Amino acid sequence: MTSQRETVEVDHDLFRAVYDSPASLPGRHQWTTPESDVRRLEKLLGMPARSIGAPLWVSGDEPDCPKCGRRVTWYDIVSSALSGVHDKAMIATVILGERKYVNTEVPAAIPGVNCADCHTAIDGLRSFKCHNWAYAFEELEAVRERMAGAPGPTLS
Repeated sequence: MTSQRETVEVDHDLFRAVYDSPASLPGRHQWTTPESDVRRLEKLLGMPARSIGAPLWVSGDEPDCPKCGRRVTWYDIVSSALSGVHDKAMIATVILGERKYVNTEVPAAIPGVNCADCHTAIDGLRSFKCHNWAYAFEELEAVRERMAGAPGPTLS
């Protein structure tokens, strides 16, 4: 283990072997982002509706916001990351692309995540991952173009 968080690209076989199971996620609880938050996430990123079709997993010590009780999801993680950490195109590429990334870190909470609804700091969030194994590269390009404002075909 490293002493600091790093994100490294890994090959498809290693990613699938180690990270395919939700049980591989750290923390007491593992859950998926509900459909309603997946749709909110697409809107937040400027993606065409239904671009994301794979489960978006989250894990941590407590699944719900301590103030408002809403389930913490990828929507909270991404909305927090958009305030100066990552840009929309990079996040879309990670969610929809074929390249696989993993974070290496000491088993500590993910810093800087706030509830998107009430803005309470979320402590104890441990990991998040997505599986979009069959997403076509051409469709990813169409999503990127639509996010950039170019008209494009509607994705099914």
